[in-house]
Order: sequence, then C-alpha cells, then structure tokens
Amino acid sequence: MLEAIAALVMATAALLGSPGPATLSLAAVGATSGVSKGLSYYFGILAGLLFAMLGAIAGLATVLARWPQASLAIQLLGATYILYVAWKIATAVTVSAADGADQQHPNFRDGFVLNILNAKAYAAFLALFSQFLLPIDGRGIAYAATAAVCFGVAVVVDAAWLVAGGFLQSLFRDPQTARAIRIVFALLIVASVVWMIALSEF
Repeated sequence: MLEAIAALVMATAALLGSPGPATLSLAAVGATSGVSKGLSYYFGILAGLLFAMLGAIAGLATVLARWPQASLAIQLLGATYILYVAWKIATAVTVSAADGADQQHPNFRDGFVLNILNAKAYAAFLALFSQFLLPIDGRGIAYAATAAVCFGVAVVVDAAWLVAGGFLQSLFRDPQTARAIRIVFALLIVASVVWMIALSEF
C-alpha cells in the first residue's frame, strides 16, 4: 500500500505540479500581486481542480461499471497519456511565468473557470485514476482515497508555485534552466509509470 501511495503522490505531483496554465499563472500572481492577494485565485484553482476530479471519477466509474473489460484499455490509455505529457513537458518552448496571469489581482472566479475549462485537468485525472488507483477493497472507497491523495498533493504543489512565484519567474527567463526544470518533471513522470508497472508485476 505504501508503495502504491508513493507512486500516486509522485505521479500527481509531476502531472499537476509541472509548468502549465494553472501553475504558471499561480507563480505569476505570487510574483506580481503577493501571496495574500493571490489566495482567492489559489482557492479558485483548487475548486476548479476538484470539479475536474469529480467529473473524471464519474466518467471513469460509469465506463467501468458498464464495460468491466475496458479496464485494461483504460490503463493503457492512461499510461500512454502520462508518457505523452512527459514528452510535451520535456520539449516545450520556454514560457515566461507572467504569461497567462491577470495583472489585476485574479480572483476566485478566475481560478475556478481556468480549471473547469482545462481539458488537460480532466485527462490527467482520468490517467491517474486508471493507472494509480489505490489497491483498497471497495471501488468507491478506493476512488475516494485516491482522490483525497491527489487533492492533498494539489493543495501543496499549487501553494508552492504561488509562494515561490518570484523565484520561479526569474528562473524561467533563462532558457537552459527552464528546459532543465521541464526535463526533471518529464523524468519524474516516466519514472512513476515504470514504478507502477513494476509494482503490478508482483
């Protein structure tokens, strides 16, 4: 169980904590508006993420209830998506942390809308729940526990981007440093997939 939780935490941190619209905008808000003024936006980001998570759970649970044989296909799709994300992160063009952030102190609504309209959030949770569902008796409990871990990781990584906004913004001005950070995230994603596949063999 501890190994499964560790793999889930690593995969979630790599997927949700990697540079993207939500995380970079949080960093920009922290750098330009300060942490206290960015808290409303931060909570909006988390609320939108929770909405996306519940939507992904409902969709996946419905599919598996109707077609149990689809489990393997969904797991393979999840693994493929995670590796695809790793590739995109490693090869992405350097983006300034100021991009995608509203300089007029973004609020709760701005963060919420950003994530409920973020198709990648839904796809990421589908991948996580299909590939890293915690091995707990009772599918409902397994989904709830997995969701709790994912959301807990999101709370921490999003707060880290908000608080470290100014520092990260300066790092992303240097193309070589930005690329190195992206490659580290990509390698973490690949490692989490390999780790989970290895665990499933035993």
